[in-house]
Amino acid sequence: MNNPISITDNLDVLHQLFTTATDDASTAMCRWTNGLITLSLDEVLKVPLFEVTEKINFSDQLLTMVILTIEGEAGGNLLLTFDEPNGRKLAATLLARKEIGTGDWNDLEISALNETGNIVGCAYLNALTRLIDCDIVPSPPHFVQDYGEAVLQQVLMVQAMSADDILVCRTGFHRDGEDLNWNVIFVPNDGMRLAMEQAFSTSL
Repeated sequence: MNNPISITDNLDVLHQLFTTATDDASTAMCRWTNGLITLSLDEVLKVPLFEVTEKINFSDQLLTMVILTIEGEAGGNLLLTFDEPNGRKLAATLLARKEIGTGDWNDLEISALNETGNIVGCAYLNALTRLIDCDIVPSPPHFVQDYGEAVLQQVLMVQAMSADDILVCRTGFHRDGEDLNWNVIFVPNDGMRLAMEQAFSTSL
C-alpha cells in the first residue's frame, strides 16, 4: 500500500478540487438569487495554528455565521461568515424584500441564510464525497451571531491537540462584480485530512 501523501504537497490538486466545488456552489447560488450572487475560490492554504485567526483576518466585530459540522471520523466544519449589514442584505435579497431588516433576526431571515448554507455546503461535501469515496453526513446548518475569532477557536480546539497546522479553504462571494464581505471557510479535521491524503495516494 502506498504511504499517504501529505495534503501539503497537494495544495494545487486541492485547489482544483475546491474550484470545481465552488463552481457548483456558484451555479446553485445563481439559481437561488436569480443570477445576483456568484462565488469564487480565493485560496487553499496550510496555516500554522497560531496564525489562523490573523490569516483569516476576522475583525473584532460581531459576525453573522452559518455553521455546518461534518459528523464522523472524517469530519470538519464549514463556516459561512457575514458582517451584519451584508448578512441583512443577503436575507432581504433572498426574501425579495426592499427593506433591510433591523433588530433581532426573524425566523424567515434565519431560514434564508441557513438555506444558503445548505446550498453551498452540499457543493463542497459532494466534491469531498467523490474524492474520499465515503458518505459524509453534515449537521443541519446552525445560525449563530458571535465574534468570528471566538467561533474559529472553538472549531479548532480538538485539532489543536494533534496538529501544528490547519488546512483552510476560503471562498468569496460577489454581487454584480462587487466583492462582498462574505466568506466560506472549510476546516477539515485530522480524520478528513488523512482520508484526503489516502485518496491522493491511491490515485497515483
